[in-house]
Amino acid sequence: MDPEEFRRLGHAVVDWVAAYRAGVADRPVRPDVAPGQVRAALPDLLPEHPQPLATMLDALDCVVAPATLHWQHPAFFGYFPANAALASLLGDLLSGGLGSQGMLWSTSPAGTEVEQTLLDGLAGALGLDPGFTFAAGGGGTIADSASSAALVALLAALHRSSQQGSSTSRWRDDGVDGGERVYVTAETHASLAKAVRVAGLGARALVVVDPAPGTVAMSPDALATQLRADAAAGLRPVLVCPTIGTTGTGAVDPVRAVATTAHEHGAWVHVDAAWAGVAALCPEHRYLLDGVELVDSFCTDAHKWLLTAFDASLLWVRDATALPDALSITPEYLRNTATDSGAVIDYRDWQVSLGRRFRALKLWAVLHTHGLDGLRTHVRGHIALAAELADRVRAEPGFTLAAPPSLALVCLRVDTGDPDADDHATRTLLEQVNASGQAFLSHTVVDGRYTIRVAIGGVTTAREHVDALWEQLRSTARTQQAGLAPGS
Repeated sequence: MDPEEFRRLGHAVVDWVAAYRAGVADRPVRPDVAPGQVRAALPDLLPEHPQPLATMLDALDCVVAPATLHWQHPAFFGYFPANAALASLLGDLLSGGLGSQGMLWSTSPAGTEVEQTLLDGLAGALGLDPGFTFAAGGGGTIADSASSAALVALLAALHRSSQQGSSTSRWRDDGVDGGERVYVTAETHASLAKAVRVAGLGARALVVVDPAPGTVAMSPDALATQLRADAAAGLRPVLVCPTIGTTGTGAVDPVRAVATTAHEHGAWVHVDAAWAGVAALCPEHRYLLDGVELVDSFCTDAHKWLLTAFDASLLWVRDATALPDALSITPEYLRNTATDSGAVIDYRDWQVSLGRRFRALKLWAVLHTHGLDGLRTHVRGHIALAAELADRVRAEPGFTLAAPPSLALVCLRVDTGDPDADDHATRTLLEQVNASGQAFLSHTVVDGRYTIRVAIGGVTTAREHVDALWEQLRSTARTQQAGLAPGS
């Protein structure tokens, strides 16, 4: 394929994407598809001879799109948003067009320095402490996910913990000794448990700290008690992970108190703010970051609520040497003058994998196209819609809020006065809404009770979509309570 043919076919692909996005709101949000149905309907994916692009686009139309859960649908309210604004797709295209490998500064000087500049700038825009910038000895990177960010933070924490009181690199040379401990809550994302597993620490290393009374947020007092007991038992507190905006209910752990307590025992503090952290672009929501200036690493996702197509997870560390110290392995074929000079950042030392894409281009495209003011408007609009929905739930007999609303997340359930009946009714309500194809919701469990989560945050989600969801929830619940089948 030469550049001219690419130009012609590229127009066809862009036209397909534009048509899909223009019509996605007219599709059922969730596909009606059975396991194996897609595989059975696919054309030959390994043809012996070249095929025209049109046949692949036909397969997208006939097989792939009808079997897709449409995350970019304005009535997608499940999990957390997976923003993929069209501007970010253009940035992804530019990244693929350059086709550079950003593992070293020397293999992609522009890729490295654009990423550094963006992360320094966004640290300021979010209100992070200047200590997280390269100029102050810290710095940021764009990882593929918050899960990867948590893993490298844990590896850096293990390295630092093994170094305390020693000039040798015991963890890197000898591995774990079984006494390491990582502290989370029952609400912490499962990626921390997976990081503990991948790091080879074993399930016993993960300690679930009790919540503060009447909340699901980490109790600093319970953490302090656990840390003292573990230290007295000869165990090694390695990392504490407070969350800003848990996946289940959007709960916020008291970062300042947690960080102060954790540092008394030498533990690394990693803040997981994957969904909620970007809300700090709005000054009125900067309270979320209270105490973050005390932590060692901070992560928030641009690919959830900041209009940037997956994958783009933003990770900052206070010490720019921490990740390379834990992760750097330099074979001869990667040695180069720039690295040896110590004057550059090699991002391959900030992640597990060697290769890396030019992710900064899609983030740059979003910032360039929407501006910080546009991003703030995007976030504020969703928060306002969630507040209105929460007010409706409070005022509606037969419904109740299962947890306090958190930014753009509302957790609700059916309330008949009978807990067992409530759980069944809430589960059935969610299943019926999802089956209708008019909206998509996901669930959690709060205080042992089945709960519907409404996560507002889609690129094109507007008031009419939230209004329609609420009317569907009300009417479906009334039909259930009347003992009638939907539509009868």
